[in-house]
Amino acid sequence: MQASLRLLNKRRFLPLFITQLLGAFNDNLFKNAMVLFVVYTVYNDEKSETWFSALATGVFILPFFLMSALSGQLADQRDKAAIIRIVKAAEIVIMAVGAAGLALIWSGIAVHLLAIPLLLVALFAMGVHSTFFGPIKYAILPQHLHDEEVLGGTGLVEAGTYIAILAGTILAGIIPVQAAAVCIILTAVIGWLAGRNVPTAPSLLERQPIDFHIIRSSIALVRGTMHIRRLYLAIMAISFFWAVGTVLFIQFPPLVKNVLSADKSVASLFLGIFSIGIAIGSVAINRLLSGHVSARYAPASVIGMGISIVAFHIVCDLWMAGSDGKMLSLAGFLYHPLAIPLSLCLLCVATFGGMFVVPLYAFLTTTVEKCEAARTVAANNIVNSGAMVLGSLLTISLSIAGLSVVNQLLLVAALCLPCAWIAWTLHKACD
Repeated sequence: MQASLRLLNKRRFLPLFITQLLGAFNDNLFKNAMVLFVVYTVYNDEKSETWFSALATGVFILPFFLMSALSGQLADQRDKAAIIRIVKAAEIVIMAVGAAGLALIWSGIAVHLLAIPLLLVALFAMGVHSTFFGPIKYAILPQHLHDEEVLGGTGLVEAGTYIAILAGTILAGIIPVQAAAVCIILTAVIGWLAGRNVPTAPSLLERQPIDFHIIRSSIALVRGTMHIRRLYLAIMAISFFWAVGTVLFIQFPPLVKNVLSADKSVASLFLGIFSIGIAIGSVAINRLLSGHVSARYAPASVIGMGISIVAFHIVCDLWMAGSDGKMLSLAGFLYHPLAIPLSLCLLCVATFGGMFVVPLYAFLTTTVEKCEAARTVAANNIVNSGAMVLGSLLTISLSIAGLSVVNQLLLVAALCLPCAWIAWTLHKACD
């Protein structure tokens, strides 16, 4: 771990780390400030709240499904550092639009006709931004780091990402929405400045024509990657993980509001605890594997995740809200006798999740040629995002059918079983 931390004083790693960290912070500050404000201010029933939370998640994920093939081609065929500079400059414009939407929704001016559509447009654009940055943040690591540094560097990026998610998520729940509007613009500017210091990472391939037909190129990319059995198994395992994570993230705001009768600071805390757990899991698995890329602990990790979700469901089912009808503040929530068990269950869910997914991401970029890493990550993003969109649609369908968010947790836990089987198959095939 100490050797991995030394990467933070290297120019070949630190600017990329900061750029990714700030991007993740901004994504989550904007998305959660928007969702929490709408759930707690605009809508007043569980179905509408779950629907909007799922819609926002789907809008953000859709660009990954549509444009990952294009982003992978660009990352492999062009200088990755140059793409980072362009993408981070675009983020400033996108966040200016998002800030305008937050200002309008706070003022109450034409909330449904103007503010919410504007916010969703900005959220979609941030999804596009992240789609083009996503393959680069993993594919550039094998190019800038030594082979024995890749797992540690990946773990640091994942841990830093989820700490940034934690900060953005918690901040979204405690600052006024107008302050969030200012913060997202400032963060975008700082991220652009950091991105300008990422060392050059030229293409390792001869330049070839870019296929801008997103459907054809997506099918070709997935087909060209998924026929390799070890990559197929890794991508499917990661996709199941993100389907589970998507459903959980959608459920948190309405669950906190309607089941726990707590305010948006508690919803923000839940998302934050999840991020802390992923970061802990990222660091822990790096220690366990000692820098060796392996799926050895993946099956046990995802089984632990499923058991923790069941425990989380049980505690939620036992939760007794106050009889006065008032929303619990963060302090009131922490005084509840079941608050600590509930938080620990959620922390375990996320920690096991981090232990499961980080080695699989490192596996994707280290078992292919360095010149193919970006396309492999892009193919993974296409399949992952498809699974996440399906998770969003499943959540909407279950809510429309009348299944409560608490009981939906049991279905989420069941999804961990096929995920464990895939991980076990990958481990036996490759380790």
